[in-house]
Amino acid sequence: MEQNQQQLEDSTAGAPQSKKAAKKEAAKLEKQRRREERSAAAGASADDSDPLAANYGDVPLHDLQSKAVTGRKWTQIGDLTAELKDQEVLVRGRAQTIRAVSKKMAFLVIREKGFTVQCVLSVAPELVSPQMVKFATGLSRESYVDIEGIVSVPKESIKGASQQVEIQIRKLYCISKALPTLPINIEDAARSEVEIEKALQAGEQLVRVNQDTRLNFRVLDLRTPANQGIFRIQCQVENTFRQFLLSEGFVGIHTPKLIAGASEGGAAVFKLDYKGQRACLAQSPQLHKQMAICGDFGGVFEIGPVFRAEDSYTHRHLCEFTGLDVEMEIKEHYSEVMDIVDRLFVAMFDSLNEKCQKELEAIGKQYPFEPLKYLRKTLRLTFQEGVQMLKEAGVEVDPLGDLNTESERKLGQLVLEKYGTEFYILHRYPLAIRPFYTMPCADDPLYSNSFDVFIRGEEIISGAQRVHVPEFLTTRAESLGIDVKTISTYIDSFRYGAPPHGGFGVGLERVVMLFCALNNIRKTSLFPRDPLRLAP
Repeated sequence: MEQNQQQLEDSTAGAPQSKKAAKKEAAKLEKQRRREERSAAAGASADDSDPLAANYGDVPLHDLQSKAVTGRKWTQIGDLTAELKDQEVLVRGRAQTIRAVSKKMAFLVIREKGFTVQCVLSVAPELVSPQMVKFATGLSRESYVDIEGIVSVPKESIKGASQQVEIQIRKLYCISKALPTLPINIEDAARSEVEIEKALQAGEQLVRVNQDTRLNFRVLDLRTPANQGIFRIQCQVENTFRQFLLSEGFVGIHTPKLIAGASEGGAAVFKLDYKGQRACLAQSPQLHKQMAICGDFGGVFEIGPVFRAEDSYTHRHLCEFTGLDVEMEIKEHYSEVMDIVDRLFVAMFDSLNEKCQKELEAIGKQYPFEPLKYLRKTLRLTFQEGVQMLKEAGVEVDPLGDLNTESERKLGQLVLEKYGTEFYILHRYPLAIRPFYTMPCADDPLYSNSFDVFIRGEEIISGAQRVHVPEFLTTRAESLGIDVKTISTYIDSFRYGAPPHGGFGVGLERVVMLFCALNNIRKTSLFPRDPLRLAP
């Protein structure tokens, strides 16, 4: 443990390692891993001289190769309740903690999908041998095990596990051994900053696992209760997005990610060779979802990868993220698109608060946050009204320029104080700062029929009415330096008759980050890709 702690403290201190130092460190860790594997292979195993040896031990590979269907039923740890008292159950999970009380007794806490149960192993004639206790206490933490036993209900509440029952172990089998020394401990990775600070004030130093270390060993970091909650919430966001739009008559589509030209004006792209032709990874499904509207689908949505090659080293930017995109016909006014945004996200937030209480609680335990404040009818302000609010607060901004991060946060604070919401829409942005396909306002060509949506003072959604007149679209693209030859099929799609339309796009990771008030988008990306990270 001390070795692991020192190793972790070394890895979290100072500047990033040079390539040479990193190689040397990797080789050192590989040697250590091999030693530990040899040690583990020679470690705990069933004692052949024990008459109860069949009740425990390492499951041989032969038995894990889908040899037979036995009909055995495993109980989910999250389903273990007092109603199962005195019943025999079979559970599978990770050995989160292993504590030897004596040579004849041990406690194991087993974890599955964020739920934990305390298991008791006590020597009993013809049931549990001292050798079985020795085998259990020799297991490494995070090893995968099968446990058969009887459910019991203790008189006092169990503080170290989520389930308020115990399993009296009768059989214990190791499915997969973890290394004796892990690169990071789950207990350390699950610790909150509040705990660390309290410990420091008390004169105790706890291990703090930094962001890069977490991401280097992401497969371990994902096992923490907070991360289990984060990615289950992300799944719910995606599910609500899909179900809401399907209920509104939208059609789910899948657009190509290999394209001939940039899909967004002014943004950097990942370039590649496509069978001798120049191509790039799509920065958004923008052009193709508009073409789908021209194909008479009425309203479409897509959930898929988006690639941005910008060198953005901020807390909210990634080079690859999951986009939630919508495009729809407009009958009269681009406010129809904002109506969908309004109802969709209120439904989404309601769904998260209603269905993900345990997940939100798990996240809040490690990363404390206040629930998002939002209105039943989402607030809408014009860009000019937002600029005026900032001006009255002493913040000068260019009325025809974009808002920087500080201005966005300040406006979010002002909106919260005045209107009591952290979720609002800002529309009629200056045309000069919007993409080439954005429709200008009818009453003032300096402004556009576009909008951004904010959560907790940060932008999460961009949307607008699109230009559907091919001649005007060509002029707009050329004015922003876009080679119209690379988007000729896109422009041509409007020459065959195109309905007025609009839409929006939002990053899935950013929605989760801001809903849960997390401080870094890398926390909400399963395996993040930023300018410095391409692995794991």
